[in-house]
Amino acid sequence: MDKIQVKDKTFTVSIPEADILKEVKRVAAEINRDLEGRNPLFLAVLNGSFIFAADLLREVTIPCEISFVKLASYEGVFSTGEIREVIGLNTDITGRAVVIVEDIIDSGLTMVHMIETLKKHNPSSIDVCSLLVKPGNLKVNLDVKYKCLEIPNDFIVGYGLDYDGFGRNTRSIYTIVEE
Repeated sequence: MDKIQVKDKTFTVSIPEADILKEVKRVAAEINRDLEGRNPLFLAVLNGSFIFAADLLREVTIPCEISFVKLASYEGVFSTGEIREVIGLNTDITGRAVVIVEDIIDSGLTMVHMIETLKKHNPSSIDVCSLLVKPGNLKVNLDVKYKCLEIPNDFIVGYGLDYDGFGRNTRSIYTIVEE
């Protein structure tokens, strides 16, 4: 479908599923190369990263583990700027190579908060892996070692990303159509 309706908004396809999966495979190959022999722990940030994390982990061939955390900073189509930790870390990461798996990095504020929180648990390393990055909207200096795609500062849905909880279940990524 070229266009979809999610609640009161119309979206048009901007990144087809085939393009997404190609980039996921590329990033997984980089992770396989860089973290071989380190048994990384992937920390997937819910809810948005669940599809990306599943596809990524299916391409990761090195021994690894996955756990989930939930942080929230969005309401509707706007970032609230306030980060609320909903579900915290429940795995010992001391001495572990940690890879944070995120669906999208917008301002970067949520990720900086998460990295600072994780550092208190003494991992051996923390790398960021994001499906999407909005470089034009970053408000902090953030090293995203593993990123699939850079996108403009548009509001998007699909492939795990939502609009008020809806639209996560599409295979492609869609950009809002301004009316």
